[in-house]
Amino acid sequence: TPHRLELRTAGTIFIEVPVFALLQQVLAATVTVFEQEHFQGKCLEFTSECCNIQECGLDNIRSIRVESGAWVGFEHHDFQGQQFILERGEYPHWDAYSGSLSYHVERLMSLRPIYCSHQSSRMIIFEKENFLGRSVEICDDYPSLQAMGWMMPEVGSMHVQCGAFVCYQYPGYRGQQYIMECERHSGDYQHCRTWGSHCQTPQIQSIRRIQH
Repeated sequence: TPHRLELRTAGTIFIEVPVFALLQQVLAATVTVFEQEHFQGKCLEFTSECCNIQECGLDNIRSIRVESGAWVGFEHHDFQGQQFILERGEYPHWDAYSGSLSYHVERLMSLRPIYCSHQSSRMIIFEKENFLGRSVEICDDYPSLQAMGWMMPEVGSMHVQCGAFVCYQYPGYRGQQYIMECERHSGDYQHCRTWGSHCQTPQIQSIRRIQH
């Protein structure tokens, strides 16, 4: 039976990050990237962030193998542009991680691990910016927010209490991706301008937890 969203009023929440658990994840994250599709051509292994793949000797990233941890790839250098969630597994080509993005860009120029010190994930989404208006707690995967009781096509702001989520522009985990983490911005995303440099609309219609 699908979970129903629970409406609630939330105040400010302070989260203490277990440093040892976070350090374990930093040490465990490993990804191998390839210059050509289907794991061909020059390759590099990373265990920490890379802000410019060209400075490491690759022209582009066209296939990816995530051995451990969860990562986020970016369209441009310095963690700018479209975001792409990369969980454990193989991505032989751009379509495997693009989320059916209508804006077709076969380019991935920087990437970093997603650090998460909690096994569970929980966040609150708000109707308006700056954590105002109606709110809903999210602690599961929702391929359609509307089907679960959130009738608006947009989300004004979010507070990630623990864990990490990926939010999608359209139902069914499609469209632009936005990575939300409790360890970044103190988990506070006051408006859509804090979701990423590529964000031009607060439209969010599906959300799921990031698996570590």
